[in-house]
Amino acid sequence: MEDITEREFRELVGFVKANYGINLLQKKVLVCGRLNNYIAQCGFHNFSEYFSHVKSDRTGKSGTILVNKLTTNHTYFLREPQHFEVLGQVVLPYLATVEAKKKDLRVWSAGCSTGEEPYTLAMLINSYFGAQKSGWDTKILATDISTDVLEKAQKAVYPSNQLDNLPAYWRAKYFHKIDSEYSVLREIIRQEVIFRRFNLMSETFPFKKKFHLIFCRNVMIYFDAETKEKLINRFYDHMESGGYLFIGHSESINRHESRYQFVAPAIYRKA
Repeated sequence: MEDITEREFRELVGFVKANYGINLLQKKVLVCGRLNNYIAQCGFHNFSEYFSHVKSDRTGKSGTILVNKLTTNHTYFLREPQHFEVLGQVVLPYLATVEAKKKDLRVWSAGCSTGEEPYTLAMLINSYFGAQKSGWDTKILATDISTDVLEKAQKAVYPSNQLDNLPAYWRAKYFHKIDSEYSVLREIIRQEVIFRRFNLMSETFPFKKKFHLIFCRNVMIYFDAETKEKLINRFYDHMESGGYLFIGHSESINRHESRYQFVAPAIYRKA
């Protein structure tokens, strides 16, 4: 197959940014490395032929596959553990107090990948509320643009050695060993997470109620400054007063970009 031309590459960059917010301008080597073999395997003779197919596919499936190929979905349980310490010691006690009457805690894991983040949130919330948990609605919305990772997340099957970072009593209470290599999450946690495909670049956020807690970690590293700023402000508009936003430690929010207040590294609050 012929190498991608500069014109073709820039056309792809524009398409992906316009539709998915992802900035690939400095990622030409990555793009070629991840697409060349796939394009050839699909029987296309060159990149233009493949890209024309993607743009003409009204089902959107080809575009989804393209995004799956170009994004990295690396995650694990209790990733960036300082976040979960703050969540358990500061954020949940605060939210449990202010929402004591309604007992309605709305949580969104945006860019949930294969499910480790929202499931960690569900285990922490279940552990925090304990016997009182049945009286609370703490369902977690978990979204991602990749259908591949959402399918894996819904199965909730993970290599047992990937659970090593979790507290021993979590492993015992929330997981069931399938065999010597794999474990599956128990229904008590799986039922707490609702998985949906969602594009953060959608013109509207179709959520009826605002969130108390939004996790969007290591997602905005793919976005340019303008796209990131717009997304952060949309999070703000869809968050309850006093709510918390958690982003990745490799990400930051400039105080001039939004109305969020800095709480701790990669943690922000809506006043």
